[in-house]
Amino acid sequence: MRTSLGRSERVDQATSRGIVRDRERILVVEPNDLILGLLERWLGEAGYEVSVASSLRRHEASGQSPPHLIIIDVRTPRTAEKMISSVRELFSSPILLLSATFRRGTSSSGNAAHRLGVRRMLPKPFTREELLSAVIESIETDS
Repeated sequence: MRTSLGRSERVDQATSRGIVRDRERILVVEPNDLILGLLERWLGEAGYEVSVASSLRRHEASGQSPPHLIIIDVRTPRTAEKMISSVRELFSSPILLLSATFRRGTSSSGNAAHRLGVRRMLPKPFTREELLSAVIESIETDS
């Protein structure tokens, strides 16, 4: 059940003690085990059901329900197009891209996100608050 809290209040709650958001499912595709573990921990503590996959096809073959959000690490915005195309063949879920090559605070990332058809592009490194804010924004935009 959705609450009437504002987005920033939900991020504050998720950051401080976790929130249950109807166990929304998030699929994470991240090759770096350290970052993957951090994402699993932060998202799990915020009340999300997190699954990880080495590939999107493997997740589809597992028979799990479609995720509410897909978080994918990409090397560059240019290589993102192929990955997004693969995702769209399998799922209609919103996408949040992560990359160390994205620029923080530039409108080019927002323009690239719009051009690629993804909800957000989050540059690495990011904080727990930035991640949870991007996740909440991505999921709620779809609601």
